[in-house]
Amino acid sequence: MKAKSSVLTIRLPKELKHRIERVADEQGVSINQLALYAFTKEIKEMETSSYFRNRLKLKDKKVILNDYDTVVKKIGTSKLPKWDVI
Repeated sequence: MKAKSSVLTIRLPKELKHRIERVADEQGVSINQLALYAFTKEIKEMETSSYFRNRLKLKDKKVILNDYDTVVKKIGTSKLPKWDVI
């Protein structure tokens, strides 16, 4: 079953439109595909940020830091593998 789509018209500064066209061309996709990708990615990041903000506001800052310290202590320090040393 094909998903229904709708049209969204937005006004952009000319410079931004040119940048979008350039990036779409570099990526080998249409402006529509690039916009869909960019909107989807940014909306997901906003939703994720909102999720964590809501989760963290339920906890006290000291509890969060305590939990962090507990996790770090469990991990401990380990020697880096030779291939990972700068």
